[in-house]
Amino acid sequence: MSALDFSGRTVVVTGAASGIGLAIAEAFAKHGAGLELIDRNPEALAAVAQRLETSADITAHTLDLTSTEQIDALANSLQQRRINVHALINNAGIEYPTPLSDTATDAAPRWSRLLHNNVDSMYLLTRALLPLIPKSGCIINQSSIWGLSGVADFSAYVASKHAIIGLTRSLAWELGKQGIRVNAVCPGWVATEAAMRSMRAMAETAGKPEAQMIAEILAQQAIPELLGPADIAGTFLFLASPYALAITGQAIVVSNGEVMH
Repeated sequence: MSALDFSGRTVVVTGAASGIGLAIAEAFAKHGAGLELIDRNPEALAAVAQRLETSADITAHTLDLTSTEQIDALANSLQQRRINVHALINNAGIEYPTPLSDTATDAAPRWSRLLHNNVDSMYLLTRALLPLIPKSGCIINQSSIWGLSGVADFSAYVASKHAIIGLTRSLAWELGKQGIRVNAVCPGWVATEAAMRSMRAMAETAGKPEAQMIAEILAQQAIPELLGPADIAGTFLFLASPYALAITGQAIVVSNGEVMH
């Protein structure tokens, strides 16, 4: 049996209806995992579940990951179904500019909402599902290269991605004695709707054409190619597999060499 054969194992993926989360779900389905897919978009999630169910055992859950009530209901449902969560993929998050110069009345609430969506939700879901994660199980949190660096006008998003790495390292110590590994993945620029929206905002602020902004981004990479969601998914497969049994507390960068550490 291949170490990348996830038959008989259950993987929970948040933000599974699009982008990197969808690519992660597709990769685990291809390798035989049972999937518990979570997203707040019911129509998109149902379409994904229907498409993947031919190759894997799929259950879709539409919920708001900032709601403790909805998260607790999910945990109770999985427990009643006697589900063991062999890998929890905390991928869901939001991204938008939060410049300090923004003086709109909703600027501060928008800043806090992003942190709540990106960080608090991971804590809440991990806490609720922890009793279902067996020894040798793992938690993989989606961070970003901006969790290891910084960029103007995106302070809330950057702060959230730094916080996710801190959360990852703390939980790696806290859960290590239970045999549970906790790691983070830090993608570079990936051609998702959210990332391209951020790129366009940066181009507008800089007064540059989109094509020029993309060219400048690629020029900072050792391999000057824009990543796709599928390019990130393999790292999650590896970290959830027996190949990675000695890896915990790490922030794995997948950026075509834009960030090396």
